[in-house]
Amino acid sequence: MFPESPLIQARALTKRFGSFVAVDGIDFDVAPGEAFGFLGPNGAGKTSTMRMIACMSPVSSGTLRILGMDPITDGPNIRRRIGLVPQEDTLDLEMTVLDNLLVYGRYFDLPRKVIRERARRLLDFAQLTDRANDKVDPLSGGLKRRLTIARSLISEPELLLLDEPTTGLDPQARHLLWDRLYRLKQQGVTLIITTHYMDEAEQLCDRLVVMDKGRIAAEGSPRELITRYSTREVLELRFRVDDHAPLAAQLAGLGERIETLPDRLLVYTDDGESAAKSVADRGLDPVASFVRRSSLEDVFLRLTGRTLVD
Repeated sequence: MFPESPLIQARALTKRFGSFVAVDGIDFDVAPGEAFGFLGPNGAGKTSTMRMIACMSPVSSGTLRILGMDPITDGPNIRRRIGLVPQEDTLDLEMTVLDNLLVYGRYFDLPRKVIRERARRLLDFAQLTDRANDKVDPLSGGLKRRLTIARSLISEPELLLLDEPTTGLDPQARHLLWDRLYRLKQQGVTLIITTHYMDEAEQLCDRLVVMDKGRIAAEGSPRELITRYSTREVLELRFRVDDHAPLAAQLAGLGERIETLPDRLLVYTDDGESAAKSVADRGLDPVASFVRRSSLEDVFLRLTGRTLVD
């Protein structure tokens, strides 16, 4: 699939917890230098997959190769070459920003001089230099996430795993993190990102898989998936009713398809403005009406019949 061997290769990868199947026989490859994403709602199997890649959770069945190694026999060697940004920050809150980096670097048996040089560079990269001597506890969520990412890079990993990296952050903090991750990708670091934010996946990922109930529903670049499973535009309509389903029949023929959600109707079409005019021509008077471009949210809705936040 790739001109060089994939950094990660999974075949029929499965994770079970008793009788519950969290990851159900998935196949994927990740190329060196690629930003690869797992997109799906909570419970889709993203974090379970990430934990297997991070050698934190054993594979139940199937095969997984990371950096050409088997996590069952080479877990310590793999962990030395990867960085991990978990969902929840695991920083030492009573220590300073700088000390969090210095202490973490010692886990990799790095010389103190090397750790200090890298820590200074990473503080600059994460735009935390002016907070180096501040305690971590009072920092904002965005600053803590930037520090967590900086800390994960102290060993200069070839592969960086980011599990829901911007959950709970405000838009400004999210965009700053996206910029930092884009810079890492430019430096040749391979990124694996789990997210339930469609805009995050579109911004960061070269390729991604859409996961639902432990399985892969689709794979491709964000643009490929949108082109394959949706239309160019979407007309969103809201009416003064509690149930929008009965109105869907009155919109028949206005687009390629119509999706009914509890609070709105979605008309999938290549010409949203024309569809909006046709709605008025049919004597319908929505409370709100607007046209937007299709997104990965629409892809997920088409594939699973529900939204990413269900």
